Amino acid sequence: MKMLRKINLLMVIVLLSACTKLKDTPYTTIISTQFNPTKDDIAALVGAGYSQWRFILLDWNGLWRAQEVTGDQLVIPKRPWGWFDDGVYQRLHKHTWTTDDDVVNQTWSRTYAGITNCNRIIYQIESGLIPITEGKEATLAELKVLRASYYAILCDFYGNVPIVTQFDLPSGFLPEQSTRKEVYEFIVKDLTDNIPFLSKDNTVATYGKFNKWAAFTLLAKMYLNAGVYTGTPQWEKCISACDSVIKSGAGYILEPAQKSVFITENQNSKEIILAIPMDEDYTNNWNAFDFHMQTLQQENQATYNLKNTPWGGICAIPQFISTFDPADARYQNNWIKGQQYTAGGQMLYVAQGDFAGKPLSFVNELPGLEKGESVHGFRLGKFEIKMGSTNRLSNDYPLFRYAEVLMMKAESLLRTGKADEAAAIVTQVRQRDFAANLSKAVVTGAQLIGGSAYQYGMKDAVNNQFSNEGGADLVFGRFLDELGWEFDQEGHRRTDMIRFGAFTKKSWLSHAATNNINRTLFPIPRTEIQKNNNLKQNPGY
Repeated sequence: MKMLRKINLLMVIVLLSACTKLKDTPYTTIISTQFNPTKDDIAALVGAGYSQWRFILLDWNGLWRAQEVTGDQLVIPKRPWGWFDDGVYQRLHKHTWTTDDDVVNQTWSRTYAGITNCNRIIYQIESGLIPITEGKEATLAELKVLRASYYAILCDFYGNVPIVTQFDLPSGFLPEQSTRKEVYEFIVKDLTDNIPFLSKDNTVATYGKFNKWAAFTLLAKMYLNAGVYTGTPQWEKCISACDSVIKSGAGYILEPAQKSVFITENQNSKEIILAIPMDEDYTNNWNAFDFHMQTLQQENQATYNLKNTPWGGICAIPQFISTFDPADARYQNNWIKGQQYTAGGQMLYVAQGDFAGKPLSFVNELPGLEKGESVHGFRLGKFEIKMGSTNRLSNDYPLFRYAEVLMMKAESLLRTGKADEAAAIVTQVRQRDFAANLSKAVVTGAQLIGGSAYQYGMKDAVNNQFSNEGGADLVFGRFLDELGWEFDQEGHRRTDMIRFGAFTKKSWLSHAATNNINRTLFPIPRTEIQKNNNLKQNPGY
């Protein structure tokens, strides 16, 4: 304390005795004219543009939840200890969300924040505030492709949104709304214009960033859904974009075991094309990546020696689980089921609810949306849960992976009359999951053309019976099943179901078919409509 007083006194003396002509030499601020960024500096600056992807996808009531809980694979039922939250999860399941629901607001604001970040960095580079002399063209191309990835979210989720590409906008600027088709065309143009300037490398330096092959994967995803977005399918263009990745020689492969793509230390997976890097020690927002907290029972804290008590909510819809072949490694490895134990091997028992005192054993049953006890529903286990995890997982999130490229090509082949070629690719993807009996991996073109094995129908919770809709009438329904088995828990399902016509036409668990095509888009948030009179609400809201 005495030393601190001496320092303060010295500062006062210096200030009082200073001359009137002062020269300010800043030591805590970088002046742009004195800033000559290195390659590492540029990587860090561009990295700021990527950070928003994690918030958009994985934060509470984010894109992942909207993609999965609105579909036919996952559900958040009301539990004895909670998970009602003003009915928000029930509205997602029943497709009765509103213009004020959190997923509607959060996806909009978080995604436009990502776009603003990209526009800011692009502006700083183009205006010379960040003076890049080497690699400027490639850096700008990467940022524009990254920005296109954010617009791809908006195109899929809301459809008709403003396109903003400037950062230095006048005060009070209100952007004009574009049609979904115009947004699609903007994304495709930004991708095709900038792909030639991106790195061909698939190395540590490009990990978690858009290289040429990640951009081609995004382009393929746009072409895959072009029929939904614009009314005009682009199957041949999708095949071409996929082939660019498949024939790239960049080293992407199907891992021998799918599970290795989702382990905690998955950063070396050769199947991952683009990842969102995660680390529980450096990712400090509470809901950064908490699937394990959302799905495991409170008692499961002892299974994994977790630092925090899980919340016991989200689980699989039994109708979906029943579509699996029990011999499928994806069924065996990606779902937490059966009797639960402590890390030391002792049986766990239910602590609360109607099953209190009974063994904690997850069963493929669920009375309905209104009630789910501790034992009801298989739990999410695709991403490895590390022993001693905090409330955040450290697994990198595979945003794009090679299996997806193969399956996009297969679907495009199927829809252009080349069913047998599509079947050969699907068989290739399935082989690792039926290693003990490769004959089960084989699928034929005729099977892919056929209907779905999903026994669609709404459950009568009183009589414990389902309406008998089935999935035989779904065109290419078996292929939709294949997508479900390969990509469950990865945030794909809503988009896939829309493309196959199942999202609005089918019922599952407590969800009754709406037959309302307007529900294939979310509404523009009410608050955004109020702020900008250039915006027109999506039909049906």
